[in-house]
Amino acid sequence: MAALDTYKYTPAEEKEVQQWIQKADTIKASDDKQSVLDALNADLATRTTVLGTKPSKADIAIYEAVAPLVKAWSSEERTGQQGRPNIVRLVDFVQNSPLFGLNVADADKIAIDADEILYVKPPVDAKAEKERLKKEKAAAAAAAQAAVSTVQGAAATVVDRTKEAVAAVVEKAVEVKDQVVQAATDAAPAAAAPKKEKKEKKVNENRRPKAAPPPPAPLSPGLIDLRVGHILKAIKHPEADSLYVSTIAVGDAPGTEDTAEYEGQVCRTVCSGLNGLVPLEEMQGRKVIVVCNLKPVKMRGIKSCAMVLAASPKPQEGVEDDHKGPVELVNPPADAKAGEKVYFEGFNAEPEKVLNPKKKVWETFQPGFTTTGALEVAFDVDVCKDVKDLEGKSGIAKLVTASGGVCTVPTLAGAQVMIELMTLFKPCDFHGLLRVRSH
Repeated sequence: MAALDTYKYTPAEEKEVQQWIQKADTIKASDDKQSVLDALNADLATRTTVLGTKPSKADIAIYEAVAPLVKAWSSEERTGQQGRPNIVRLVDFVQNSPLFGLNVADADKIAIDADEILYVKPPVDAKAEKERLKKEKAAAAAAAQAAVSTVQGAAATVVDRTKEAVAAVVEKAVEVKDQVVQAATDAAPAAAAPKKEKKEKKVNENRRPKAAPPPPAPLSPGLIDLRVGHILKAIKHPEADSLYVSTIAVGDAPGTEDTAEYEGQVCRTVCSGLNGLVPLEEMQGRKVIVVCNLKPVKMRGIKSCAMVLAASPKPQEGVEDDHKGPVELVNPPADAKAGEKVYFEGFNAEPEKVLNPKKKVWETFQPGFTTTGALEVAFDVDVCKDVKDLEGKSGIAKLVTASGGVCTVPTLAGAQVMIELMTLFKPCDFHGLLRVRSH
């Protein structure tokens, strides 16, 4: 457990570790393991480890409690419709990761096929659900209006009778008035009616003039909507050998366009060209950096609603890039939350809702996205020194989260940082690239 000894835990985390160890003992002793395991599978749906992202001895305790059970499970019990895939994922992580120091012999490891996913929960179409609720509300309002109309109909009968009586009195009064006016006209000499003067149009001095439209936002990397994303699930694209299809939570509000609900969270579907470059098991339950204001695009029949940042070595001058990797996903700080804003220091602007293709924001600033010798992701301002709105700025701006942590890569220093599909193609017009379905 030498690797775990390097981690420090807060008092609250220490308390949670003890609670999980007690839960492991409960699993071992429980006669009704079904309900206990269902609850555990639900708890692990949004966690890489039992603490969230930080490994601890609680993971080992849960592993020792459930590993014998998982070993005996059928494929349906593992990843079927009623299966417990999140427990299976934790077992595979603990038995293979050096973080826990278990050193489980290959012969003793539970055989888990990461590609064997028998059931994928269909996403809830947020737009259709919103429309259904709207129709139900309209039907209820119509029923209430019908009830009100019934009551008003009865009252209208009394009102109509009263109106008839009033109308008769008014008609008689008008008749008398006409007689008086006619008598006065006959007695008075005819006179030309004076011409009415045209009223001058009054000017409302208090009326405020229309406000001038706000000036356009300065061109900067802050217009790119970068957020922390949590991959809840990743599978191979059924129609493209080079693509993965990931379900990622990025902090969207319920009902946001191009999102769906998965395991109680609002998520986006994201296609990434990482198949063959990053093992599928490394895509499960991890945190990434996501570009969230790109225009959605279909890739071999699946609509991709965001992109993931990745680093790869810069091609040598004069040497054509073969785009065979290595490729490393950009990592946010371990304690970063899904949906947390990410930006380059000094460029914390309000992102555009959707990047405007005419402004070419991504194409302008992406060449400056790099990694430092300390493996930190950063923006080299000097690479884009010709941009007028960057006049007076220079140096390296680190990629940080709103809570202050720096985003990093595992090993690639001095690398280029792009969206993961661009590592598969030669540099080109970004919006032209989005029209490519797959390679």
